[in-house]
Amino acid sequence: MLDMNTKKFTLWVLAWPIFIELFLQFLLGAVDTLMVSRISDDAVAVVGFSNQLFQAMTVLFTTVASGAGILIAQKLGSHKKLDARVIGIMAFTVTTILGAICSIILIASPQKIAMVLQLPEHLLPLAGIYISIVGGGMILIAMMATMSTVIRNTGNTKGPMYVALGMNVIHVFLNYAFIFGAFGFPQWGLTGVAISTVASRLLAVILLLLMFLRSFEYRIKWRELTVFHRPLFGEILKIGWPLGVNMSCWVFSQLIIYSYIATLGAAELAARTYMNTLESFCFLLGSSIATAAQIQIAHLFGAGRVREAYRSAYRALGIGAIYVVVNALILFVFGRQLLGLFTDDQTIIAIGASLLGMNLILQPGKMLNMALGNSLNAIGDTRFTMYISLGSMWIIATGMSYVLGIHLGFGLIGIYSCMIVDEYLRGILSYVRWRGQKYLRKAEAAKQQKPDGMTVEPAVVI
Repeated sequence: MLDMNTKKFTLWVLAWPIFIELFLQFLLGAVDTLMVSRISDDAVAVVGFSNQLFQAMTVLFTTVASGAGILIAQKLGSHKKLDARVIGIMAFTVTTILGAICSIILIASPQKIAMVLQLPEHLLPLAGIYISIVGGGMILIAMMATMSTVIRNTGNTKGPMYVALGMNVIHVFLNYAFIFGAFGFPQWGLTGVAISTVASRLLAVILLLLMFLRSFEYRIKWRELTVFHRPLFGEILKIGWPLGVNMSCWVFSQLIIYSYIATLGAAELAARTYMNTLESFCFLLGSSIATAAQIQIAHLFGAGRVREAYRSAYRALGIGAIYVVVNALILFVFGRQLLGLFTDDQTIIAIGASLLGMNLILQPGKMLNMALGNSLNAIGDTRFTMYISLGSMWIIATGMSYVLGIHLGFGLIGIYSCMIVDEYLRGILSYVRWRGQKYLRKAEAAKQQKPDGMTVEPAVVI
């Protein structure tokens, strides 16, 4: 368990396993993109488009998982270990059910969903195959997301990292085997990539489940997975639903933006997919620092160490900003060569290269937004981040993207400009909110007025 009184639980100690895990997830996506590019650029466009669709559907269960993660960190910080345990169990059960529903929907109507989202008609057959197979495994994504979140927020950030390593090794091996027909495997192209994705995630679920059952002081038993504690679930939703709205704003706005890009053509869609891969690498360390800061701040806040929690946000922002700027500079200098690793199409490379300078401006804004936004979420101020996301993402990132990118004909340049403005606006507003400390002081005062708090008795005999 995470003990904030010990020096070994510093921001970096929490962050580096998260970074390795995110890097491995990035590697999974990059290898997917690189290997799929050997099939065709159309296949790459389908994978990039489908992944945006999958992210949109994950909002249903990440709402619960994210809220549960913050609450677990807070409860452990205030030594309410049984509460934290019940929260973890409920989050896993509910999100697994939601993931199963998503799987059924995507298996039933993959091409119809792609048509509604304006995917070019000639890509529909490939999309139908990929969405039905990978989307059919949404239940695995739900289970992975929740178990990883629960495990990380108990202080064990290394466990999910090791699982990510194993998943990547299996996925890369199976990708190579199915795409090129190596080692006696059939040469199944994009279908093989989809099967490889599901198989590697199934392995990850098995390993994470073994960790999850042992992630608290008392081992979770199978019969406890039916436990439901209404007051604690209400706490999850109180924090989680604004997070879900916030996340859905981002995911659905990105999905709509992808549909805008799809109307520009398959080359633009493929270029955006390749750039998304490179940008993800650029922001990996910044994202891991912001995630670690959220865990640290939630624990400190739960333990009543408000001043330390307040300062931790700025420290995470300063460290993260340095790393993302350096990474963005490297990408700016070598971006064209990196794009050349994915495709030989000079049109796609030229489109991607035209966005490298804009990415250099974008990344510091993302770090500002994520570091301060995560800090606000860690203390339960999730409604503020929801409100600014509703306004900024829909009016600027989505609405203005259509005006500049499609209506006025500026294409990807216009869309990227709106994404930059959106990130900086939300980041600045989050900074002002955190600097004012209004919610921080209010929450601390309320905490001091309450008794030590409820400790939930085990729902079953342990």
